[in-house]
Amino acid sequence: MKALRVHEGLVAPMDRANVDTDLIIPKQFLKSIKRSGFGPNLFDALRYLDEGQPGQDCSDRPLNPEFPLNFPRYEGASVLLCRENFGCGSSREHAPWALEDYGFRSVIAPSFADIFYNNCFKNGVLPVVLPEAQVVELFAALYAQEGYRITVDLEQQEVLLSDGRRWSFPVEEYRRQCLLEGLDEIGVTLKSESTIRAYENGLRSRSPWLFSSEVGA
Repeated sequence: MKALRVHEGLVAPMDRANVDTDLIIPKQFLKSIKRSGFGPNLFDALRYLDEGQPGQDCSDRPLNPEFPLNFPRYEGASVLLCRENFGCGSSREHAPWALEDYGFRSVIAPSFADIFYNNCFKNGVLPVVLPEAQVVELFAALYAQEGYRITVDLEQQEVLLSDGRRWSFPVEEYRRQCLLEGLDEIGVTLKSESTIRAYENGLRSRSPWLFSSEVGA
């Protein structure tokens, strides 16, 4: 998992409330569990004018000219600005996979669905909760200024605006530390690999029968 400490990037809008995980990555793409290759199908039903299928080459598909991610001004965006209850619906982990694979490192919204919020941290995407009034202000600035960029600072738990203002956001310390170090639960466990190995070796010495390959030994 990619670590995130301080990220500065171009902001793109997802200006609708209650965006569910099926809209983020439609159900037909859930057969793969590779965690990669989902970026071209992020918001598939909104980005394209036809229905996408797994394994399909998206380079020649007709684009929806009214969808913001297809606008040249948002090309290369790595921060997604959203409305309330982003990531609701089913608990598919493919949703943050698709966001990360597309290139988004942070998603900002007034609120997130709980499971989606947790899954983001496990997959290198930082979900930032800001008060609705601040999100409204960000949308206004984003639309008014082409190439609008902000900095998301996980170390200080702040969003740094282009005018110098700093807005703080809450993050549970365990999640914060894991993302700072680029660790999911398996990575956290492997930090104690030497302790685990020492315990297993000691258990093998004390209770060798537990490790015997002979049935009934």
